[in-house]
Amino acid sequence: MRTAYSVETVRTAERSLMARLPEGALMQRAAAGLAAACADLLGRVYGSRVVLLVGSGDNGGDALYAGLRLARRGAGVTAVLLAPDRTHPGGLAALRRAGGSVADPGAAEEVIRRADLVVDGIVGIGGKGGLRPDAAPLAALAEQSRAVVVAVDLPSGVEADTGEVRGAAVRADLTVTFGTHKPGLLIDPAREYAGSVRLVDIGLDLPEEADLEALQHADVAALLPVPGAESDKYRRGVVGIAAGSARYPGAAVLAVAGALRGGAGAVRYVGPAGDAVIARFPETLVSDRGPAKAGRVQAWVVGPGAGDDAATVAEVLEADVPVLVDADGLRLADRDAVRGRTAPTLMTPHAGEAAALLGVSREEVEGARLTAVRELAARYGATVLLKGSTTLVADPAGGPVRVNATGTPWLATAGSGDVLSGLSGSLLAAGLSARDAGSVAAYLHGLAGRYAADGAPVGAHDVADAVPEAWRDVRG
Repeated sequence: MRTAYSVETVRTAERSLMARLPEGALMQRAAAGLAAACADLLGRVYGSRVVLLVGSGDNGGDALYAGLRLARRGAGVTAVLLAPDRTHPGGLAALRRAGGSVADPGAAEEVIRRADLVVDGIVGIGGKGGLRPDAAPLAALAEQSRAVVVAVDLPSGVEADTGEVRGAAVRADLTVTFGTHKPGLLIDPAREYAGSVRLVDIGLDLPEEADLEALQHADVAALLPVPGAESDKYRRGVVGIAAGSARYPGAAVLAVAGALRGGAGAVRYVGPAGDAVIARFPETLVSDRGPAKAGRVQAWVVGPGAGDDAATVAEVLEADVPVLVDADGLRLADRDAVRGRTAPTLMTPHAGEAAALLGVSREEVEGARLTAVRELAARYGATVLLKGSTTLVADPAGGPVRVNATGTPWLATAGSGDVLSGLSGSLLAAGLSARDAGSVAAYLHGLAGRYAADGAPVGAHDVADAVPEAWRDVRG
């Protein structure tokens, strides 16, 4: 599992470690890892041209000492100092002794234009509010150059704890981060600025519980419900789908598809799209008597394509089984009814739906995704899966927020969310917690989107059909 920790936690761990090490040893560990990553990118270090963008903090010191190591291997290293009177003195002196040079910020355009590699050591993980006016032009020059851009710990201008980008920021090809991932490296929009991420172990002693965690193949494989020899449809999980309307019958079909492909032992469908569902999936158990009389289920999915059917949403919320609320159901669900539930509830909004629930703009949600998902979980007393380029899953009780990055832009197609709802519902019915069901479903859904698309446009039904392939891949 990949984990990320807040700036405060990292700072505390760094102070503890530095108290046990010789002065400067921790910076040297970071610089060694940074220099090695830069050398790997360059391939041939000797004769290459490296530019260091050096701020006043420890990130600037890391960049200078890494530059020293590259200079010793024959690179031509030039440091551009943004705060000459506050530059790390030891690092600057060491770079100069190794033959490195210093350029005035006014001469930065020429040296950056000719560089093979630019190292961003402008601002550390404590930076807030985007780059300052003197630094923003340097970031733009680096982005426009032919050089590979490497960020030290975090791209300057993005916020480590939240993933927000509130102004100009460095766009890196590679971020070399130290000790642990920072939340901003895993959450958009900041993740987009980080490029590839390389973690350098510097010996930090971190708490067991992280602020953010991202499941990997092995974690998902351990959570997948696999039927045993004595399994029947109820042991595998029966999921109820209350979805679709005369206007949106396809939402019901796609939600059922997600549930069946997700391993449900059986699917009970309730709603006006029964004929469409049976035509596509004859194994579905269709009822026209409402959720309460549909028969035994172990979880419900309500809302996709439901239109204005508030009565069905309210009826499902009264059920004493896990419930997933999506799409129209999010708009129709009474917040007090959700908060009053004793069985688990999983809400799955996209940014626009989350914005409507929070009473803010879509842009505000997209710019501060971590804040939004935590706030929604707290307001509704429910687990919330916030869909998007990096899907986030937050529990109302707190704890690490789960982040999933397996998705692909090709999933931005009508009905894709309905497939995710059915897939998540099948996992709820199989007994997974709301947090695990949402996290595993997002992971599989993202992989299925990649497999179905393979770089070409697809429809939501293709994504549903690719879920078994994703399942097989995860299980190895």
